[in-house]
Amino acid sequence: MAGLAGSFTRERPLVLVGAGKMGGALLGGWLAAGLEPGAIIVVDPAASTEVKASLRRARVRTFETVPTEVTARVVVVAVKPQVIGAVLPGLRPIIGRATTLLSVAAGTTLAVLAAGSGHGAVIRSIPNTPAQLGRGITAAIAGDLVSKRGRQLAGRVLAAVGQVVWVDRESLIDAVTAVSGSGPAYVFLLAETLASAGVAAGLDRQTAEQLARATVAGSGELLHRSGLTAQQLRKNVTSPNGTTAAALALLMGPGGLAPLMKKAVAAAKRRSRELSG
Repeated sequence: MAGLAGSFTRERPLVLVGAGKMGGALLGGWLAAGLEPGAIIVVDPAASTEVKASLRRARVRTFETVPTEVTARVVVVAVKPQVIGAVLPGLRPIIGRATTLLSVAAGTTLAVLAAGSGHGAVIRSIPNTPAQLGRGITAAIAGDLVSKRGRQLAGRVLAAVGQVVWVDRESLIDAVTAVSGSGPAYVFLLAETLASAGVAAGLDRQTAEQLARATVAGSGELLHRSGLTAQQLRKNVTSPNGTTAAALALLMGPGGLAPLMKKAVAAAKRRSRELSG
């Protein structure tokens, strides 16, 4: 995160449009990274009372409408996809020639961002919900008119909530959405179904849910910290002819988890493409 704190000023701020869950996660990451509250502007006409109170405590400048007295260095659009078409034209007063427009709204293409804002330096990104804990991962694609500095700044802005990967073709965003954007739900479903299987095996619901939750969370942390591949970690916990091997024979067999996951990701990718038009 080195460099984020010195990248924005009161006169050339980082502007966040939309302070919902993802916008709030980003804001928290920026403040934790040392960015001065005075170098941030939040625009949200529909912020809840709780969010407004949080912004006041953080000493962040907050507006219900787009201010006209500043030119943003980076504008982060974190509104819901269904309203972004109405929001983009209103951002023009804070967009200058050197401004970079960064969207975290799902399903909104680079072409839509550029046409709506009247600005060519646009970046489309897909963060995921672990960003709320600073452990997300975001994939991004930069439009052709984004400068090297604009891309670097956007990378720093996104890195406040986790890892960042860049793709070189916008068509890959649909695959990213299917894997990492929707992926947390797949993991939560694993914990849910593992707990239900424990109940079916004779455990009480509370114990089964505690075991499943801790197992999924701990295994994820082990995968994060160990540096080993998921495949190797799986092998490490699987003794020949043991209990794990018996379960994996089903999960890895015909019609098991691998082909089902491929179908699931393909369905999510297809839907992402449909939503993007």
